[in-house]
Amino acid sequence: MIVAFLNHKGGVGKTTLALHVAGAWAAQGKRIVVVDTDSQGSALDWSEQRTKEGLPRLFDVLELVHDTLHAEASEIARDAHHVVIDGSSHSAALMRSAMLAADLALVPAQPSPFDGWAAGETLRLLQEAQRFRPQLTARFVLNRCVARSLIASEIAAVLAKHDPPALAARIGQRVAFGDAARTGRLVSEMPRSEPAAREVAALAAEIERIAR
Repeated sequence: MIVAFLNHKGGVGKTTLALHVAGAWAAQGKRIVVVDTDSQGSALDWSEQRTKEGLPRLFDVLELVHDTLHAEASEIARDAHHVVIDGSSHSAALMRSAMLAADLALVPAQPSPFDGWAAGETLRLLQEAQRFRPQLTARFVLNRCVARSLIASEIAAVLAKHDPPALAARIGQRVAFGDAARTGRLVSEMPRSEPAAREVAALAAEIERIAR
């Protein structure tokens, strides 16, 4: 399975979600490859920081910042259970290539009307990609949700009926994610971060159910 986290809007948590979902699957003994297509190279930086900290490698992180991913995806996925693409925010060509490579496109969005509006260009590219790849499935992922927030609940209810709809699993606004990123860790490896780890596990499980 090839899963791509994609959104033209920056700062919505694509890299964080990609790395944590990859980590959740790796913890189950699956061989995972993360493909970093963003020119900022945040996933690769995280992997290098992990090495500096002397932590074991959980999965491979490849840098591929050109628009040939759809042609190379089958070779990358050949020996992996899952490939996770950390999508670019800066290039429509890179995003289009990732969509054509993927089985499932996930659009991270914060529970805000502004994020919904900003996703419009991403959804347009998704519709275009689905004409060439009808089997491509898409879902929103609600990220950085404030606990007991009325607006988050209202937007989740709207997106549940949207096309594409939102996944049921949500990720909360938690400082544990930032602390983990700085040290090349996952929240499952951080102290007192069990709620965040449970949210990631639920998200990873739901993605696998949808992609079957």
